[in-house]
Amino acid sequence: MLTRKQQELLLFIHERMKESGVPPSFDEMKDALDLASKSGIHRLITALEERGFIRRLPNRARALEVIKLPEAYAANTQPRRGFSPSVIEGSLGKPPAPAPAKAPPVADNSSVSVPVMGRIAAGVPISAIQNNTHDISVPLDMIGTGDHYALEVKGDSMIEAGIFDGDTVIIRNATTANPGDIIVALVDDEEATLKRFRRKGASIALEAANPAYETRIFGPDRVKIQGKLVGLIRRYH
Repeated sequence: MLTRKQQELLLFIHERMKESGVPPSFDEMKDALDLASKSGIHRLITALEERGFIRRLPNRARALEVIKLPEAYAANTQPRRGFSPSVIEGSLGKPPAPAPAKAPPVADNSSVSVPVMGRIAAGVPISAIQNNTHDISVPLDMIGTGDHYALEVKGDSMIEAGIFDGDTVIIRNATTANPGDIIVALVDDEEATLKRFRRKGASIALEAANPAYETRIFGPDRVKIQGKLVGLIRRYH
């Protein structure tokens, strides 16, 4: 699933190549998407390449090849009702609102219901938090005080921190973090990821727990903290 900006860029490149046979320049892409700098285009191009939608051709300037298009666009239809996105979407830049208070699901008050808000990337960032999909029962001693929500993990960038693809992480709503905390980070009000929080001078570093992934450095105005990891649930089938 692509973010809105990723899809806009992919379709802009596709339409331009249909018209002229030549990919647009990075300046043309920046202007078409109304971005402030070309760095955002570089990030979107990298994400599209990693997801298999485009290919950069070596040793040729401005050489891009569109490999595939989003299914809904290719079929000239809107996504069907009930489609379940593979990423978090919506409510950009805002921590998710907690679900209305519910009675604990067991008689001894040892657990509480927590809303599951979609999926979070433990890998390449994907988009931001959507709506409550369902609720899960979480032990009270796992979460403590504060507002909490849960996210299903997609990817393997945090495996050395004991977080695996398919796990469910419990997140406490927060807008600040200490170095070393594992956080839900919203990048450029568009893409969300689960990473370890670090500081590099005035910049923010989002650090993976897998040597296959590089630490990504951002200016402080590009990252918003949407919560801190407090617990994890794993199901065995």
